[in-house]
Amino acid sequence: MFFILALNPGSTSTKIGYFENDQWVIKETLRHNEEETSSSLDRKAQAAFRRSAILKFIEENNIDLKKTSAIVVRGGLLKPLKSGTYLVDDQVYADLYSAKYGWHASNLGSIIALPLAQELGVPLYTVDPVTVDEFEAEARYSGLKGIPRLSMSHALNMKAMAGQAAKQVGRHYEDMNMIVVHLGSGISVSAHRQGKMIDVNNANEEGPFSLERCGTLPALGLVRLCFDGTKDQDELIRLLTGQGGIFSYLGTKDFVSVVQRIKKGDQEALEVVSAMAYQVAKEIGAMSAVLTGRVDCIVLTGGMANAETLVDLISERISFIAPVKVLAGEEELEALATGALRVLRGETKALKY
Repeated sequence: MFFILALNPGSTSTKIGYFENDQWVIKETLRHNEEETSSSLDRKAQAAFRRSAILKFIEENNIDLKKTSAIVVRGGLLKPLKSGTYLVDDQVYADLYSAKYGWHASNLGSIIALPLAQELGVPLYTVDPVTVDEFEAEARYSGLKGIPRLSMSHALNMKAMAGQAAKQVGRHYEDMNMIVVHLGSGISVSAHRQGKMIDVNNANEEGPFSLERCGTLPALGLVRLCFDGTKDQDELIRLLTGQGGIFSYLGTKDFVSVVQRIKKGDQEALEVVSAMAYQVAKEIGAMSAVLTGRVDCIVLTGGMANAETLVDLISERISFIAPVKVLAGEEELEALATGALRVLRGETKALKY
């Protein structure tokens, strides 16, 4: 019997789950206030706030950490890696803490958990971090030498949902071609061929706009914005990755409220969401070309896949390509625990960073 603590830090929350083998005993989303998640706080302070909230939750729910076999966290921005379960060591910690490859809230997972794992004397793992890279050579070209396309995506959830979709039709993920779409605060549209994610849009830089991210922008318009003198580099990055998309048009990042506005007859909200669905559908079409039209199914997942309005708008444009399966929400905690469990059971070996 193995007991696994799984942590998944996001921009405004930390998801926590305690598992007995692959079955959760308890799981919860810990919401953090603006003071705890402010970008003005250094990483040590952000980690301290979240660690305190995690330990409080553990104490309140009488979780005996001494029984813990391993801790597993969602991976942050690391160097390009192949898919799998990795042992988190001091080098992983250093790269995440220093933001060597960039900063994201998921970097905090290892920063928080490695000291705790060391205190408990148990291994710390991460599974399918956001920098999983299975690109083929052609996918790396952007059109300008020196600026390659990077594989950065919601790999953890997309890989897990691809496996689930294959299981539902009695097949193996490694034997199928799929397009998997994660519909969240960022949107990833990925092409999977026989167990490898061979192309995906970097949701921070390209592809469809989402709740808060701009996606692909007209290049010359972006250049002019960069040189109009109103914003510095950090402000521009925050604009593109946190203040774009639906937020820039409708002033909210709450997609449930946007759907409610549509139901009440708000034509502006409908037009914006229809435009987002249009861009998602275009990206799906592009990924079908990557797979040379041989697509077994299209999987729509992530939190926004709970919205029937959005799912219908996308499906009506792309259902001619392949059957559409809707696996709404995400199972990232379960995917983390399963990845760690395979290593604990000796079914696979932990990869070295």
